[in-house]
Parts: sequence; structure tokens; C-alpha cells
Amino acid sequence: MFTQNSKMEEELTPHSDPSGKLPARDPGTAATTGGTAPIGGVFEAISRGESFVTETHEELAAEDPVVGIEDFDLHYGATQALFGVSMCVPRGKVTALIGPSGCGKSTLLRSVNRMNDLIDGVQTDGKMTLNGDSIYGRKVDVIELRKRIGMVFQKPNPFPMSIYENVIYSLRIDGVRDKNLLDEVCELSLKGAGLWDEVKDRLNSNALRMSGGQQQRLCIARAIAAEPEVLLLDEPCSALDPIATGKIEDLIDQLRGHYSILMVTHNMQQASRTSDYTAFMYLGRLVEYGPTGEIFMQPKLRETEDYVTGRFG
Repeated sequence: MFTQNSKMEEELTPHSDPSGKLPARDPGTAATTGGTAPIGGVFEAISRGESFVTETHEELAAEDPVVGIEDFDLHYGATQALFGVSMCVPRGKVTALIGPSGCGKSTLLRSVNRMNDLIDGVQTDGKMTLNGDSIYGRKVDVIELRKRIGMVFQKPNPFPMSIYENVIYSLRIDGVRDKNLLDEVCELSLKGAGLWDEVKDRLNSNALRMSGGQQQRLCIARAIAAEPEVLLLDEPCSALDPIATGKIEDLIDQLRGHYSILMVTHNMQQASRTSDYTAFMYLGRLVEYGPTGEIFMQPKLRETEDYVTGRFG
């Protein structure tokens, strides 16, 4: 374990403590320096246009993947944004994507429910599956796919309608008219989003009158009302104050186990507090992926160590 001062250790205490001994690393071209994690030569390889193998921790092999990604590339026209990304998203766990701005985190997240399809000139290659079903197959119904994969964006985007109608929107679209069922789903979803007690007496109020933090939790309630298999969170706290951010983080912890969550965050402390697994990305490549405790306290690569400790990026 590399040495950190006490303040850094306190700030970066992960949700999941490291367990067991780290597996031996294939030395390859790595060189150990300063008694810390070895330099993997990743950034040098990228600068030379060479390929490299993602440092994936062995714990992931024991997980049940809900999303599988294999050699996934993405181009925006002539510009390549993702390069050979391979990873699994464990079922029932929270996985955080971290890395510098422009490294491809949100692009990868949006690829999982094919939101990038809405951008002209996007081309993909490789394989991506949801519970074994192809996400990019020719016969895939993208609308149905997005019902199976809920998404919450950086900025809260409630619809200009009542709180009640926001929550049950997906059921309305599916033609559900049973008032008792709609009421039940609304209540359960708002409770699941930690919002029921705050809004139960004003369900018919316009959602746009809610605070920013409440709107974001409403968007989460709207997403889970459709009972998705995966929940995508794209920097869900970036537009919120610290109090609202704390409530969203508490909510993520409560949803753990009930949903498989893949989230993007620029906040290292948030990633360490809320996630079970963390994936470090750089310039469209997946550099290192493993249990959050190990990524933050005992990474295998010096590049990862430098990023999570603030010495780079």
C-alpha cells in the first residue's frame, strides 16, 4: 500500500475495504519506482499509438456481469473516442467511471443504452451485451432497450407536469391505466428515491417547482419506476449543493443490491464513498479496473495512483 497522509486517507476511505492479497502482476515492461505502484507504461503506449492490456483485478472474475463490454470502439466521424474497451458491470453493485475530462467516461456510459445513436456520424465496433442480449444487434428495439436501462443525467430534467405524472410516465407510455397500480408504483418509486415523505401531500404539484436536489431524486424515481435492469448515472450530483449531493449519495447506497448502477463522476471522494468497483479511463482507454478499495488504496499501476491522489490530471 502506498503511503498517504492522514487527511488523504480520511477523504478517500472507500465503500468496500480491500480484501485478501493482490494477485501477482505480470511484470511485462513495468518498472517499480519509489516503492509505490509500478509504472505500467500506459500513457507512453498511448502516445505512441500502441495497444495495451487493461489492468483488470481478479476479483471481477467472480462477479455476475449484467453488462458485458468487449473490444468496444466508438468514432465520432473521423475522431475515435473509445479504443478497445473491455469490462463487465457487476450485477447489483455500484461501478464508478473516473478519469480526466474528455477521457470517454460519459461516451462509454451513453453507449450502454445507445444514447450516442442520436449523434450524427457515430460508428461503433465490438460487442456489448445486457444480460447476454446484444445491445448493438441489428434487430434490437432501441426503445425497449432504453426501458431496460434507465438513465439520469447531470442536470435534473423533470417533465413540465405533475410529480405524479413524472414518476408514472413510463407506465403511461406502455398503456397502463389501472389507477391502483399507478398509485402503487408512484409511491414505491418515490420511496425508493427517498422522496415520498417530502412530496406525498403535493403529488399534483408541478415538478418544476421542486428544488434541484428533489428534481434529481424525482428523475431517479422516474427511472426506477420502469424497473430497469441497469441504472446509468451521468455525474448526478454535479449541479447540486453539498446537502443535496449527500442525499443522492445516501440514495445510491440504498439502491445498491436492488439495481446494477454504472455512474460517471469527477469527484474522487464520491467514487470512493459510493462505489463497489472503480474503472479509471484515460484518452478513451480503460487503464485499470478493480474493487474501489484497491483502486484508491492499493492500485496496481502508478498512473492510477497518481490520478486518484491528485498528482496528475
